[in-house]
Amino acid sequence: MGLEMDQRNMVAWRAAKEVAPGMAVNLGIGIPELVADFIPHEWQVMFHSVNGILGVGPTPLKGEEDQHISNAGGAPVTVVPGASYFDSTIAYGMIRRRKLDAAFIGALQVNRRGDLANWIVPGSRVHGIGGGAELAYYAKKVIVLMSHVNQAGEPKIRRECTLPLTAKGCVDLIITERAVIEVTQRGLLLTEVMYPFTLENVITNTGAPLMISENLQMVE
Repeated sequence: MGLEMDQRNMVAWRAAKEVAPGMAVNLGIGIPELVADFIPHEWQVMFHSVNGILGVGPTPLKGEEDQHISNAGGAPVTVVPGASYFDSTIAYGMIRRRKLDAAFIGALQVNRRGDLANWIVPGSRVHGIGGGAELAYYAKKVIVLMSHVNQAGEPKIRRECTLPLTAKGCVDLIITERAVIEVTQRGLLLTEVMYPFTLENVITNTGAPLMISENLQMVE
């Protein structure tokens, strides 16, 4: 199901805790774009866009957009001091040489092994897989930001993905409006439950087995 704006911001706020000063980070379309709003400016985090920018800044004020500066999703953006422009071959070269410390991406499904499906629902219109497969495979840390269930109320975290995969075994961390779940070699480890949801609610609405952390946190 779709998330309310406060829930989307909650996910982005929690995701921002995975960022450290000086990192190079790619933000996918949707909830990941909101992460930048929760990063202190003085941290000098450099946000990467596959269409050729390192140093993406905040969304411009209405009426102050530059039609020549946009992110990979086509939305207008600004740039920060020290930003660089380049063609997409260099943008992808940065990814493939593992220069990105983290990639925050959306997902349709994630399974118990950290396989990712996030690019197509068969039969629906799609523009292509884009940079998702590259980021999923090469970023040093892959963090999925998504709703816990789909519009039909079905779990998006599953034993097995039923949608076409973007990449296998790539996801390190899942953050939803209900929980934070680490992908480990032993399986999925639940580390945080988000208020107002309960442990029972998270388990019921997760379609894969969960190990419960001994240090489980209830986040308000």
